[in-house]
Amino acid sequence: MKQFSLILFFVSVAAAESTWTSFRGPNGAGVAQAKNLPTAFAVDKNLAWKTALPPGYSSPVLSGRQVFLTAFEGEKLFTIALDRASGKELWRKEAPRAKVTRRSVNTPVSATPATDGENVYVFFEDAGAFSYNAKGEERWRYAGTAFNNPYGMSASPILTGGKVILLCDQDTNSYLLSLDAATGKVMWKTERPEAIHGFSTPVFYQPKSGGAQVIVSGSYQLAAYSVESGEKLWWVWGMAWQAKSTPVLRGDVLYVHSWMASMSELGQQKDDVAPFADVLKEKDADGDGKLSAEEAPDPAMKPVWFLFDLNKDKLVDAQEWEVHRKRGQARNGLYAIRLGGKGDVTATNVLWKHDKSLPNIPSPVLYNDVLYVLKEGGVLTALDSTSGKMLKQGRITGALEAYFASPVAADGKIFTASKDGKVAALKAGPDWDVITVSDLGEEIWATPALDDNHVYIRTQKALYCFGKP
Repeated sequence: MKQFSLILFFVSVAAAESTWTSFRGPNGAGVAQAKNLPTAFAVDKNLAWKTALPPGYSSPVLSGRQVFLTAFEGEKLFTIALDRASGKELWRKEAPRAKVTRRSVNTPVSATPATDGENVYVFFEDAGAFSYNAKGEERWRYAGTAFNNPYGMSASPILTGGKVILLCDQDTNSYLLSLDAATGKVMWKTERPEAIHGFSTPVFYQPKSGGAQVIVSGSYQLAAYSVESGEKLWWVWGMAWQAKSTPVLRGDVLYVHSWMASMSELGQQKDDVAPFADVLKEKDADGDGKLSAEEAPDPAMKPVWFLFDLNKDKLVDAQEWEVHRKRGQARNGLYAIRLGGKGDVTATNVLWKHDKSLPNIPSPVLYNDVLYVLKEGGVLTALDSTSGKMLKQGRITGALEAYFASPVAADGKIFTASKDGKVAALKAGPDWDVITVSDLGEEIWATPALDDNHVYIRTQKALYCFGKP
């Protein structure tokens, strides 16, 4: 019977193209058209297959016949393809690593792959971007440059119109990059001087008239760029200084969550930071026109000097101090923004803002007109997407811990996965409710994937495929 079920599963996935081909599925929305999804998850409950894997924070993506992931083992970086019907490993390719960057947080494989249904596209901070075909043969590689992000690079590649788009926000020399999907050749590269390190994956917007746009959530602003040329078209100010979550959109309205602890909350001075010239008069003991850690106006700055010394020369200059001042002026929020326009549209395009119980990392999900945000401690908030009115806020009983994976939705349900391995299935709606909480007992950072009638959950030890028999 099990063999027959696997045959049916194989036929169904081979006959249909997957929609979960990049981070959080269709355009990063976290929503699938999947039906008949399971609500309980265990090795003896609804498990289709399980495949042991090396660790990594990247999420699984799906083609018709394959599941693609990235992973690391020791100092080796891998792209891995599994058979979607059985979970069998089909191939594993190592990316040549230009250097070895070690982090106290994050992993060297945090960017989720993207696939066009045949080929796969991956990005590693220490190796660059690569494309492989369905057989695991390398199509091209783009070495890129060394990155200056204290927590590593996490924004995932996305695909549109024969282009691979990659956001590289870092503490110096941030940019948005377009590569030819067939050859890896650089199509355009747009500098983002206002942005410091961030982790948000962009999304696409197709206006009723005009070319497609890339929507980027970054430091202090949300911005739109031309997919064709990379030209910056319009922007909205008012975001937090560090972007993590991915925006979601419906029609001509985009919902973006932007949160980061303020410098005062981090114990680094007050938010109202004095001008650089005034600080120099009081603290620049050696008169070099810059500040060393020993000259810092607040001793609490010294242990996290990397947040201020962006170019890593051990000194803070006027430009770096101005970034510090901007951080103090940044504000957190969940925004509804009307898309489109030209130039600065802050005054005209913000429809509403919600600023309470905001998460650190998980992205929002918009499902059946209800917008959900998931905060640490298992606090789930449902809002009316039109007005921003709060509909319900409560805790996911049985899963009250940290969350890094984003919620996803399909089949009338919301699915969440906590860091400690608790996977919850919730009844979606304004009055959402917990259906079940399952404990996989393994750490989860990756966002689950939904497609056909299966749920794919990546832990730090394995990839699980769950589906009703």
